[in-house]
Amino acid sequence: MAVPAEGLPARVRIHEVGPRDGLQNEKSTVPTAVKAEFVHRLADAGLTTIEATSFVHPGWVPQLADAEELFPRVSGLEVALPVLVPNERGLDRALSLGARRVAVFASATESFAKANLNRSVDEVLAMSEPVVARAKAQGVHVRGYLSMCFGDPWEGAVPVDQVVRVCRALLDLGCDELSLGDTIGVATPGHVRALLTALNEQGVPTDALGVHFHDTYGQALANTLAALQHGVTTVDASAGGLGGCPYAKSATGNLATEDLVWMLRGLGIDTGVDLGRLVATSEWMAGRLGRPSPSRTVRALGTTTQSHKEQ
Repeated sequence: MAVPAEGLPARVRIHEVGPRDGLQNEKSTVPTAVKAEFVHRLADAGLTTIEATSFVHPGWVPQLADAEELFPRVSGLEVALPVLVPNERGLDRALSLGARRVAVFASATESFAKANLNRSVDEVLAMSEPVVARAKAQGVHVRGYLSMCFGDPWEGAVPVDQVVRVCRALLDLGCDELSLGDTIGVATPGHVRALLTALNEQGVPTDALGVHFHDTYGQALANTLAALQHGVTTVDASAGGLGGCPYAKSATGNLATEDLVWMLRGLGIDTGVDLGRLVATSEWMAGRLGRPSPSRTVRALGTTTQSHKEQ
């Protein structure tokens, strides 16, 4: 039963990251056909933004080495299909296939920037500058991912003003929206509210912000609720709770899309997502991966959604 709470948005856009962020860590190779069907099933469940893949060097993320083969298999879907592009070469590859939404990647901390891209924070921003400029010149929507917004495994708690500086820099480059990443899952609701307030005070509008929480300490939904109370309406999640960051020690999986939808549905917030179809999709993918889904909602509802299950 839906019991709305005051001060929350009427609708939330879920930015589904399962096919990219969710599968990039898998030890076994996921066939391209399975990835493509995953995207199609997610779209059929009502998700309207599905991050399809990443145009990175195959040596960095071998699981996504099939981006050129995958993207044409899903590009006909009537949903937004953003792709990650770490540099100009990645942008060229994405644009050549008709991608209209791309994302660049930055870090709020020097340690993670060094570990992830072997560059300083400012060098990563400099690398992103021509990517964003060229994408915007062609009318392509650009998202800026910012990792380590709350804590870093090497540096500990990350000062709010440090995060604000990099966020402001990404927007100044031309990013249309930012995704605030709790890469190792250490955020708590007060910290979330403090960061969002500080960003607003520095001229970053709430409608340009999305949140991306990991559930290391079981705080992802609590942090999401804090963001919703602040007015955020874009939330990243991964079907079945798949994935995490391959460079972040101690990070657990992303917030499960099903767990997010269950909470939002209970609050009377519209997502456009059919929870039964989504649960069935995550069960299907879990079967392909050979392990149960970590999503609590998938585990709770999985045996009661038979009508949507593939026999």
